[in-house]
Amino acid sequence: MLSYDSPIAAKGQDAPSPVSLTASLPTTTVGSAKQSSAAQMASDAHAMARDQPSQHNHIWLVTGPAGCGKTTVAEHIAAADGMPYIEGDSYHTATNVEKMRTGVPLTDADRWDWLTQLRDESMRRLSEGAHGVVVTCSALKRKYRDVIRVAAYYDSSILIHFIYLDAPAEVLLQRVSARQGHYMGADMVQSQFDILERPSADEKDVLSIDVSRSIEEVKRDALAQVHEVMDVESA
Repeated sequence: MLSYDSPIAAKGQDAPSPVSLTASLPTTTVGSAKQSSAAQMASDAHAMARDQPSQHNHIWLVTGPAGCGKTTVAEHIAAADGMPYIEGDSYHTATNVEKMRTGVPLTDADRWDWLTQLRDESMRRLSEGAHGVVVTCSALKRKYRDVIRVAAYYDSSILIHFIYLDAPAEVLLQRVSARQGHYMGADMVQSQFDILERPSADEKDVLSIDVSRSIEEVKRDALAQVHEVMDVESA
């Protein structure tokens, strides 16, 4: 299923002066007031950033092997930031789906047209006015990721980001084994790990997330990293 770091430091804001936050508050409420104000300021900042025109449009690809939680994480990011969501599995041909259902790994040849279609569909959504789009795509090999990166050559206003969801094979095998009604069986997870090329250090457009934690932690971390990237651009 192809549905796939250096850390980026977000520019910080100077802390508000204690007087402006607490001058009219009782001493016992100072701590909670600071926390509330900080949270509200952060929320307002992200809302304002989404409302402002950006010099770039973004394609966010949520990547990783079967069972890593691509759909859950991608839907969360798309909903939180008002971006259209593209489910990569929906763009596989019937032949590809049947191969995966019967435990036959896809070849490179099976994937090229599919990857190109995902890239073109992402660019189409941006051309229709979206400031960003979120896509699920396993992108197991670097050359698969490079197919998507071509979008930035076609349009210099597009920035590509990969959110790589990382976990040991045994964790993903357990998760896939528990799924019901999905064509990707547990026997396909190992085949994906057999060809997996984890993003290398020189792939600067990749954010890596440990998904061996709870899904709520993963969703919060992924969204926070997306916002960190956006904050750097809007600074």
